[in-house]
Amino acid sequence: MTVTTYKWTIERYHRALDAGLFDDQPVELLRGDLVVMPPEREPHAYYNSEVGDYLRTLLGNRVKIREAHPITLPNDSEPAPDLAIVKPLGAVYLEHHPYPDDIFWLIEFSYTTLDKDLNEKKAVYGEAGIAEYWVVNLKDRELTVFRDLENGRYTTELTFRTGVVSPQAFQDVQIQVQRLMNQYQ
Repeated sequence: MTVTTYKWTIERYHRALDAGLFDDQPVELLRGDLVVMPPEREPHAYYNSEVGDYLRTLLGNRVKIREAHPITLPNDSEPAPDLAIVKPLGAVYLEHHPYPDDIFWLIEFSYTTLDKDLNEKKAVYGEAGIAEYWVVNLKDRELTVFRDLENGRYTTELTFRTGVVSPQAFQDVQIQVQRLMNQYQ
């Protein structure tokens, strides 16, 4: 017996959302597959909020920081990254979620979803042309930065436990690595 799965397009996914089909279950779309999002526990919510605020103080009105809101990607994906640092396009986002060209970089905070974030989401983001992707590993207290796309794959992977890092789009901004995960025990 062959199992065939139904692949969702962005358009069908949006129609299902508009019809309230997923009102009782948070989901995201990755490469046409519906993925149930795990419940957000306190540490994850804390870091998402605190780091969002920290980045707002560093970047000011040069960006819009979206916390756990969808982005729309061309590979039939509409994930909700923990933080999306995007162009401040105002009311444009009433018409559509940020597209890859609107995104400076994405951040995921990981504890139980580390494998998914370092593999599946990294591949989805790379294929879609997201220039930079960060994974904050809350368990091992380290930051992994993926950069330098080539044929839809990141060619540079940097790992930090301390020090500062500057996003490619804002080389004048120094982000303290420990501020991304400083309170987790």
